Amino acid sequence: MTSAPRIGSLEAYRPKRSGDVLLGEDWVSPDATVERLKEGRGGRSIVALNRSPLARKIIVFNLMALVMLVVGVLFMNPFRDSLALQRQYAMARQAELVATVYEARLGAGGTGFDFRDPLATMNVDPVVEVFIFDPAGALLASKVGQGTDTLIDDPGRPTILTDFLENVWNAVTVLLRQGSPIRTETIDAVAKARGALTGALNGTTTTRTTRDSEGSLFFSVATPITVGGDIVGVVALSSTSVQIDRLVRYEREQILQIFLFAVVVSIGLSLMLASTISNPLSDLAAAAELGRDRDARRVAPSRVRIPDLAARPDEIGRLSVAMRGMVSALYDRIDANEQFAADVAHEIKNPLASLRSAVGSLRFVKKEDQREKLLDVIEHDVRRLDRLVSDISNASRLDSELVKEEEEEFNLLKTLSNLCQYLSQQAGEKGVDFIIDLPSDPIVIHGLEARLAQVFVNLVTNAISFCEEGDAVRVWARRRENRVLVVVEDTGPGIPEQALTKVFKRFYSERPQAEFGKHSGLGLAISKQIVEAHGGVIWAENIRPTAADPASDPLGARFVVGLPV
Repeated sequence: MTSAPRIGSLEAYRPKRSGDVLLGEDWVSPDATVERLKEGRGGRSIVALNRSPLARKIIVFNLMALVMLVVGVLFMNPFRDSLALQRQYAMARQAELVATVYEARLGAGGTGFDFRDPLATMNVDPVVEVFIFDPAGALLASKVGQGTDTLIDDPGRPTILTDFLENVWNAVTVLLRQGSPIRTETIDAVAKARGALTGALNGTTTTRTTRDSEGSLFFSVATPITVGGDIVGVVALSSTSVQIDRLVRYEREQILQIFLFAVVVSIGLSLMLASTISNPLSDLAAAAELGRDRDARRVAPSRVRIPDLAARPDEIGRLSVAMRGMVSALYDRIDANEQFAADVAHEIKNPLASLRSAVGSLRFVKKEDQREKLLDVIEHDVRRLDRLVSDISNASRLDSELVKEEEEEFNLLKTLSNLCQYLSQQAGEKGVDFIIDLPSDPIVIHGLEARLAQVFVNLVTNAISFCEEGDAVRVWARRRENRVLVVVEDTGPGIPEQALTKVFKRFYSERPQAEFGKHSGLGLAISKQIVEAHGGVIWAENIRPTAADPASDPLGARFVVGLPV
């Protein structure tokens, strides 16, 4: 499989516009590999509601709060209740004023008093009817407020929205009542006014509020006319809620108009908000799906291009950066796997070629000593293959195992001490001095103890393998602020200068000819991978005196591991 070129730097695809808010169209397509994304966005305005469930949800949820607020205001209707209370209070005061006028006229004395005379000269508010009753409940006089007929017959200002909602409500009410007509009730003003006489005959002002079948209010007020401590009559006022209903209708119309305006503004803002969320998410999803389809069909060798929304200061910008990072890391991993597969094939091909040559020669060799040499070559190559396969298997599983294993805190110095005590025996068998220099205070780090132990075992055994009898290996550790340094030094031949940057590459081995094939060249590469997975660093250098000539032979080799504490 051929590897595509690496994804370019993020700066190459930065949005051309600046600002804190970017719409879904504000990212710049890097090249022709996203032409299908452009085609998918063709004909899309701010946001395509028919293709964006998220946009529809944003609009619906924003409208729900607004609708609930308006419905609550209309249902509670505090304006109507306030007007009703004011009307009751005003009618009670007006009834008391009328009663005071009658009491003054009756108190002046005289016979043949006509209860209709004072009422005829009074000004009465529109839609208010005044009734004068005697203590027995007989009607003595009555008067209707000036302008009542005009006010009732006047349709007033148009209330289109309110009338429409009332018509809808009436239609729904008819349906709920199984099509039966709404019953209406004829208002008898005299009967309503007479119903308030009982309280007035007891000497107090009485107010009553009733409703007809359509929900309209009817106000009744009665107050006694007292002369010399005796109740000689009752003043009763009655009124419908025509004025209140009209005012409430106007108020409701204004609320509905503001509501419609707020709905339009809310939908517009919701569309703008949805465009900053759903469009970029749709583009990100389309890019990911495009990459999935491309990989499945093995078409278009170019790489998947995730839209660059890094300029957005929100979660979508973070998502874009994360997805671009994941895609880049995925392609890096693909490249690494391809390179690893190529290296494995190359490394296995050499012993296989040697095996094939030895087996082919074995058929024609007649001498026993030559057959033994060929069998030794075959055995050496088989062991080399077995070592290669084992190390390759360990290296290929390392990434997944580092992710699966759980990190924990442990004392690094205790781990090093146990390892050095064991490895010192191996050094002693070879005649190599083993020096341990560790601090007395514990150094606790967070990581995979077994994996880091594998790194130090590899470094120490490598150092011992390069030493001869009389050489020395030293392991020491020091804490430096927020990190710890673990150093493995030896007095061996050192590392060739040209190999200092190659020793951590896979399958690279810089060893004497006598040890050819005994090492796979994966040990240091695995060690570097483990250390970097812990957020640390590892490097190799030669040991030289401070003022030594760089071209002079080194005194040994030094491997340094730095880990965060």
